[in-house]
Amino acid sequence: MKLKHLLVTATCTALLAATAQAEGVKVGMITTLSGGGAGLGIDVRDGFMLAVEQAGRSDLEVVIEDDQRKPDVAVQLADKMIQSEKVDVLTGIIWSNLAMAVVPATVAQNKFYLSPNAGPSALAGKGCHKNYFNVAWQNDNLHEAAGAYANTAGLGNSFILAPNYPAGKDALTGYKRFYEGALAGELYTKLGQTDYASEIAQIRASGADSVYFFLPGGMGISFLKQYADSGLDLPVVGPAFSFDQGILQAVGAAALGVRNTSQWSKDIDNATNAAFVESFAAKYGRLPSLYASQGFDTANLLISAMDKADVADQDAFRAALQAADFASTRGDFAFGPNNHPIQDIYVREVIQEGDVFTNKIISVGLEDRGDAYAADCKM
Repeated sequence: MKLKHLLVTATCTALLAATAQAEGVKVGMITTLSGGGAGLGIDVRDGFMLAVEQAGRSDLEVVIEDDQRKPDVAVQLADKMIQSEKVDVLTGIIWSNLAMAVVPATVAQNKFYLSPNAGPSALAGKGCHKNYFNVAWQNDNLHEAAGAYANTAGLGNSFILAPNYPAGKDALTGYKRFYEGALAGELYTKLGQTDYASEIAQIRASGADSVYFFLPGGMGISFLKQYADSGLDLPVVGPAFSFDQGILQAVGAAALGVRNTSQWSKDIDNATNAAFVESFAAKYGRLPSLYASQGFDTANLLISAMDKADVADQDAFRAALQAADFASTRGDFAFGPNNHPIQDIYVREVIQEGDVFTNKIISVGLEDRGDAYAADCKM
C-alpha cells in the first residue's frame, strides 16, 4: 500500500530547550515506498520515525510521501511540500538521480536538506551548498574502501559493474580511486534491471579474478541469485548496498563469506548502536539495515539542532547541524567542510546467525575518511 500522506506528531516527554521553543520544525520526507526500491525507503522512514518517537518531541512534525523512484514525482512532491506544506526541512531521498532533481532547488529556496542516503559527487564539490547536509556518506566512500580491500586481498584483475546513474558512476570511480590492479571489464547496467545473463557471460569470458558490483535493492538480489546459479566461482566484493540486510535474506547462503564495505554495522560496539538495533528489531520485527541506521541518525542530528536553535534563525540552526552534537549509531561522527561525513569505513563478512544471514566487521577499510571532492567546495 502506498503511503501518500502521513502526519506524525510525537508526544512531549521532556522540557524543551529555551532556544527551540518557537514554532517547532516541520519535515517533509520524500522517499521510495513502492516498487523495486521500496525496501530502502521503508527502512529510512522506519529508522527516522523510531528516533522521532524515542525523542518524544511535540514540536516536530513529519509529512511523508512516496516518490515511486521517479524524478518528476519527487520534484512535484518537493514543490508541494515547500509551497503548500511550508516545511522547514526536506529529507528521505534514496536515489542520486532523484537527489540531483530535488536538492538544488530545495536549498535555493532557503530550505535545509538532510540526506539520509544519496550522496552524489556533484553535490559534494562545486555544487555543494551551506543548507545541504549529507548524513550518510559521499557516494564514492564505500567503494573506495572496497578498492583498498581488494588490494590487500591480492585481487588484481577485477570485473566491475554498476547501474548507469549518478551513484553508479560514483561507485566505479570510487573503486578505481583506491584499487591498484587491472580491470578485466567495466559495465554500466540499466537502472532497475533484473536480468543479468549477458553481464555474467561477459564476466565469464573476461579472464577476471574477481567481481566488484554495486547493485542496490532488487537489482542486487537478481544479480546475486543469477551469479550463484551460473556456477561462476570468482570472489565477489561489493559495498554494503549489495549485501545489506534485506538483500541477504532474499539471497541466502549464496552470499556467505562475501566481503563488503560499510560505514555502519549492527555489531559496531557502542551503546547507541546496541540500543538502536534492539529497539528497531523490537518495534518492526526485523534487523535494521544501514538505511535504517541512516534514517535514525538523520532524525537525531535534526533533533540535536532543534535543542540548540530555532529553525527560523537559519545561521544558528545551520551551525547547530554542523556541530553534529548527537550520539550516532556509528560512534564517532563529524562533518567535513562540505557538510559530508568524516567517518570510518569497515570491511564486513556475510555470516549466518541461526536462521538469519547478516554481516560482521572484520577490519577497518578506511579510517576517518572524508571525500575526494571537499576541496572543490567553496562555501
